[in-house]
Amino acid sequence: TQPQPTRGYVLGAGEGEHLVHFRDGGNIFIKAGPATGFDNFAMGTQQLPAGGGIPVHRHFRMDEAFYVLEGSGIFTLNDVPHRFEKGATLFIPRLAWHGFSNPDQEALLLWIMMPAGLDGFFRETCSPPGVPPRQLTREQINEIGRKYETEYR
Repeated sequence: TQPQPTRGYVLGAGEGEHLVHFRDGGNIFIKAGPATGFDNFAMGTQQLPAGGGIPVHRHFRMDEAFYVLEGSGIFTLNDVPHRFEKGATLFIPRLAWHGFSNPDQEALLLWIMMPAGLDGFFRETCSPPGVPPRQLTREQINEIGRKYETEYR
């Protein structure tokens, strides 16, 4: 049988699959991905509380893009720091080491990944609102990351 075509939909700002990040308590909303019928990409938002960030990592087969909805900070791409602020767009090819730091203020990022993978990582490491955060060791995070073809430094 032929696969069913994906049905489009519209989500509001606070809609989508809501998770709370295990490390910093930031809100994540998965807007699209395999769970919603989009097998080739995933998209969502991630809140980075002030003083937080995203550790340096790389994806083995996924290309990624970010659009900065709010805030500012430092984006590191292959060991080169770049300042970012609201309205910036960041493009990351597969295998490029990248990470974020935002020491002074909160940031809100829109992320898009092709093919999907980040959504599954978030589901395995983060928790729904009101559920205590998962207590994960660095090795457990790396093991989960490897399942989604991601490696942390």
